[in-house]
Amino acid sequence: MAVLTVSCSLIGWLCLYLLFRCLFARRGPEWSCRLVTLSHGVVIVLLTAYVAFIDGPWPFTHAGTENTELQIFALSVCLGYFFFDIGWCVFYGTEGPLMLAHHAASILGILLALLIGVSACETCAVVLGSEVTNPLLQSRWFLRRLGLYDSLLGDAVDLLFILLFATVRVGVGTWMFYCELTSPRTSLVMKLGGVVMYGLAWVFMVDIGRFAFKKSRSKYKRWKENHKLKEINTEKVDGYERLKE
Repeated sequence: MAVLTVSCSLIGWLCLYLLFRCLFARRGPEWSCRLVTLSHGVVIVLLTAYVAFIDGPWPFTHAGTENTELQIFALSVCLGYFFFDIGWCVFYGTEGPLMLAHHAASILGILLALLIGVSACETCAVVLGSEVTNPLLQSRWFLRRLGLYDSLLGDAVDLLFILLFATVRVGVGTWMFYCELTSPRTSLVMKLGGVVMYGLAWVFMVDIGRFAFKKSRSKYKRWKENHKLKEINTEKVDGYERLKE
C-alpha cells in the first residue's frame, strides 16, 4: 500500500506541475516547480501537524514506536513529492550540493521509516519542522520575480522565515533530536539519520544567519545614506530661504 501511495503521490505532483506549466507557460519551468513546492509545503504541514498533534502519538515521548496508517500515508505523500523534486532539480541543475544532500537525506530517512515499520512518529515531526518554513521561502522567491521583494512585505517575509527557522527547525528540532537519541526504542540507523538532518539544519542556520547579517547591514547603510541626503537637502533649503530674506 505504501508503494502504491508513493507512486500515486509522484504522479499527482507531476500532473500538478504539468498543469501549472500549461497555465503559466510564459513564466518558465521553475515558476511551475515552485508552485508545486508551495502546494506541497502547505499540504504536508497541515497533514503532519494533524498526525503529530491530534492523531498522535506524541513524537517527543513515543519516538521509535510502530507506524500508524496515517503516518505511513503522510510519509508516502511526502516521499512522492521528494522523488519528483529531486528529479526536477537534477534535470534542470538548479540546486547546489547542499540542497541535493538535504533532499537525499530526507528521502533516505522516510524510506527507512517506511521499510522498517517504526519511527514514522518522529519522522513526521521532522518533516513538519522542515517544511513549515517552506511556504515562506517560496513566497520570497515569488516576491523577487514579481519585483515586490524590496518592500515592507519582503522584509516581513524574511523576518518571519528567520524567526520560524530558528525557533522550530533549530529550537524545537534540538528537543526532538535529544528525544530521538535518548529513546530506547529508536534504532541506531534512525538515530544516525537524525544526526545528519540535525547537522544539515545547523548548516542552513549558519547560512541564514549570514544572510540576515548582510541584509541588516545593507538596510542600515541605506538608511544612513538616505538620512544624510535628507540633512543635506534640508540645509540647502534653509540656505535658499536665507538668501531670499
